[in-house]
Amino acid sequence: MRKILQKEDKVLRRIAKEVPVGKITSLEIKKTLREMSAALASQKDGVAIAAPQIGYSLRIFLVSGKIFNKRSDLGDSKRSDLRDSKKYPDLIFINPKILKLSRDKDWLPEGCLSVRWLYGQTLRSKKVRIEAYDEKGKKFTRGAAGLLAQIFQHETDHLNGVLFIDHAKEVKEEKPNAQ
Repeated sequence: MRKILQKEDKVLRRIAKEVPVGKITSLEIKKTLREMSAALASQKDGVAIAAPQIGYSLRIFLVSGKIFNKRSDLGDSKRSDLRDSKKYPDLIFINPKILKLSRDKDWLPEGCLSVRWLYGQTLRSKKVRIEAYDEKGKKFTRGAAGLLAQIFQHETDHLNGVLFIDHAKEVKEEKPNAQ
């Protein structure tokens, strides 16, 4: 399994390259998606991951299906009991483009698998509309609100070489309790 890179790694600061549409279904991209999924699954508190976080400068991110588990309390994603859920597959976004952001925004708690163990408040639009390709090369659009809208914005930032700490306030370190 590929390790999740941390904030000092230069690939996290690059603008990721688009995946040529004809290569979306290639073995190379399938392998990248498997590696991203495995890296994300290895993190109990992770809800999404972008390809640059495991060293691939590609415009791909995926969102864990566990965020749709209705038994999960996702009010505070860094402290939630995120139960594994086989019921919902990971959502895959290749070459995503944010089409619309609501003017209505909120300061929300945020962390990142590549910025361990820092957390802060980020200003995010409450609603987002995104366009992307799925793993079969089919283009789709999807709207989101709440946590999913926040994830879309956070992961798109990754694809543009931006980390949440670049625009967060009240950033502080919160290491997990040893159990």
